Amino acid sequence: MSNPFDDRVLALAGMLQALAQVRRIADTGQSDSSQVQAALDSVFRIDAHSTEAVFGSANGLHTGLRQLRDYLANGNKDEALGKLALAVLQLERRFVRTGAMVTQVQTALLRLQANANTMGSTHANVISELAKLYADTLSNLRPRVMVQGNPHYLGQAGVVAEIRALLMAALRAAVLWRQLGGSLWDFVFSRRQMAAAIDARIPG
Repeated sequence: MSNPFDDRVLALAGMLQALAQVRRIADTGQSDSSQVQAALDSVFRIDAHSTEAVFGSANGLHTGLRQLRDYLANGNKDEALGKLALAVLQLERRFVRTGAMVTQVQTALLRLQANANTMGSTHANVISELAKLYADTLSNLRPRVMVQGNPHYLGQAGVVAEIRALLMAALRAAVLWRQLGGSLWDFVFSRRQMAAAIDARIPG
């Protein structure tokens, strides 16, 4: 019998993996190109046939799955990452209640999809457009998602653009998690089932 949390943990792993890159680039100005690509690709997989297909494959989410497993086990928690994740889950709640903004974002992503397919989701132009979309829409919701880091890097336009694009990817994963039946109550009542679903993906 399949674990009903299989898909939900993939969505949460996708969110955490994107946010870990937000933290990394905010602190160091550098990011993991493969993880950034997996995150940004997911933004444009609007009609994917499965949760795994949204992220390309579950194999590309091992880092996020391990981060989620650590969180559930209360071990080696990155407190700042946890706060950022909670902020994005709260942003998702506000976002989906603003029908006009949801339509605006969906329309813009469909328009950008062709460029992402042609140039790649990590092309500077695509990242710039995603960042602008985030700034024009989600940044207007309150309270805003606040990213802490090294002021030297946070003052660079390219870093800010990549962070905003990754926040868009994190939100996409959060919306998917909620669509799959995810709720903050999962972290209260279903930690064991979530951990079992992760262990089935990355045993040991």
